[in-house]
Amino acid sequence: MFWNLLATVVAGMGAAGIALAIRSLTRKRAPKWLIPAFAGIGMLAYQIHLEYTWFDHKKSVLPEAAEVVSTEQREIAWRPWTHFVPQVTSFTVLDVNSINRERGTEGIARFYLHRFERIVKDQVSSRIYLLNCDSRELVPLADNGTPDISALRRLEPSDPLQVTVCRRIAGMSSGNS
Repeated sequence: MFWNLLATVVAGMGAAGIALAIRSLTRKRAPKWLIPAFAGIGMLAYQIHLEYTWFDHKKSVLPEAAEVVSTEQREIAWRPWTHFVPQVTSFTVLDVNSINRERGTEGIARFYLHRFERIVKDQVSSRIYLLNCDSRELVPLADNGTPDISALRRLEPSDPLQVTVCRRIAGMSSGNS
């Protein structure tokens, strides 16, 4: 947070420096208000750049065993530019190394999903899920390890989470035979 604030101030000062150079080149004929206007535009431009590169940056620092399975893009009222180009505000990552077949079952997998959100600062939440590959039912496990049936949802056959997890446990089944 501190480094983002510092970079924003530096971007504003750099843009104000450009305005000072314009005033100098025009022998002070350019208006004085150009300096704070450039500073504000520079800071705003840096913040917009930071918002739109957040997802790509986070994705680039994920380990190889992490696979992005979904993203959410939103339009935000106080950021009017997002109405033209929605920004990624959250994404979900599957920890591929955590995929295991549930004991005593054939088509049920247990794995970790991590959800990254950019609100004021980055937030990460992790949860264990069960996925029934035959019925495509995804259910989170409560803290005590029991399935939270109230949060059960059915995935589409083409859902990246469904495809990745079920392909992985199918490989485990055939590898054990």
